[in-house]
Amino acid sequence: MRVPIPEVLLPADLLGTVHFVGIGGAGLSGIARIMLARGITVTGSDAKESRTLEALRALGAVCHVGHAVENLGDADTVVISTAVRESNPEVVEATRRGLRLLPRSAALESVMQGRVVVAVAGTHGKTTTTSLLTVALQHCGADPSFAIGGDLNETGSNAHHGSGELFIAEADESDGAFLVYSPHAALVTNVEADHLDNYGTVEAYRAAFDLFLDRVAPAGFLVVCADDPGADQLGRTAVERGLTVVRVGESADAEVRAEDVRFLGSTSTFTVVDRETRLGEITLQIPGRHYVLDALAALACGLRLGFGFRDLARGLAAFSGTRRRMEHKGQAGGVRVYDSYAHHPQEIRGDLQAARSLAGEGRVVVAFQPHMVSRTRIFGHDMGVALGAADEVVVMDIYVAREDPEPGVSGEMVAAAVPLPPENVVFEPSWSATAAHLVERARPGDVVLTLGAGDVTLLGPEVLELLEERGVRDVDA
Repeated sequence: MRVPIPEVLLPADLLGTVHFVGIGGAGLSGIARIMLARGITVTGSDAKESRTLEALRALGAVCHVGHAVENLGDADTVVISTAVRESNPEVVEATRRGLRLLPRSAALESVMQGRVVVAVAGTHGKTTTTSLLTVALQHCGADPSFAIGGDLNETGSNAHHGSGELFIAEADESDGAFLVYSPHAALVTNVEADHLDNYGTVEAYRAAFDLFLDRVAPAGFLVVCADDPGADQLGRTAVERGLTVVRVGESADAEVRAEDVRFLGSTSTFTVVDRETRLGEITLQIPGRHYVLDALAALACGLRLGFGFRDLARGLAAFSGTRRRMEHKGQAGGVRVYDSYAHHPQEIRGDLQAARSLAGEGRVVVAFQPHMVSRTRIFGHDMGVALGAADEVVVMDIYVAREDPEPGVSGEMVAAAVPLPPENVVFEPSWSATAAHLVERARPGDVVLTLGAGDVTLLGPEVLELLEERGVRDVDA
């Protein structure tokens, strides 16, 4: 559901009692955490019970499972998730009462007012880059507030109300949310077509990033990845508009460069050069070239904010990851199991490259769950092509999310595009049968990777359990 942005956005402490419809989601739950830390009365509802609801209750929120009119209580402001439909009874009742309605973007802007905001945007890598920057700043002795679209491994939380003036925010472009914020500085990882269900055309999607430039304070700065054509062009546009731009990457003309990039198992090592000054070497605990670029962008942002290389590098080296971004779920029977949020062809390619580094002499066995009907219709073939970097592929059916099914659009079209021998690819429309397919294909030394933005993330524990059972059977035999 699209909720109009109010003409006047009040600071959070003037919103009264705030009710969140869809409070268990990554975006809304983080805003609720920050409001609770500021002493604001928070209530909310979600379709199902979750550990997120349990955590919010522990912080003082009243969280309901299921949506009903009575859940609104005496709310003054209602924050509504984009995944919620207009027919939701709480939305209908809030509209009838004339309550203040806010989309996620406006609610986040309300808690960011009065802070020095750094907004991290881009088609891919927003969550990881926001997380890297946050942890790096914490190791510099700063205590920034942050709102991230995933849980930091270090804290188990996706948001924090800090004591410092900095606010690090993941700026989501999927529904145009990032056009509501007014950051001092911005970081754009890449610009590549996505969310065409909202924007309609690639040109409209790119134009939104051009508009985002106008939201950055004239006295601030923009960090872009020079290795990505879309972000590089955005940087050139920003220069034309008078913004200070810092270009990062492996490109020779990047101001902050990564040189001598090396991958070994679960680590990535690179040397940082700022213009012509060699600052030193960084070793990340996460594998993959895309994570090197994310870390480099976070580093450049931290440097331009006035923090020192040594402390920033120490923070980046200590970063252990974000939930659902190449998250290690466990090991059984000599097989390592990882889970990642990748749902776009470019993200799939990046995570499979990281998985290949992790696998070493072993193979990469993947279960991929397409996310959203419209995205699968537009990018399904490219998703399949990207999955060809694995050795064994199980394609699940679409996680429909907030859309309705379309005839002829399914996971089968993705599977048909995977450029592997037919015996190495299977389309499995039954969610409950997928784990058995993975275990049947996996051998000791392999890496099993579950990919997608839907409930594919729940497969990991089941895969590990079946691997354990298989190991017991092998021993008994």
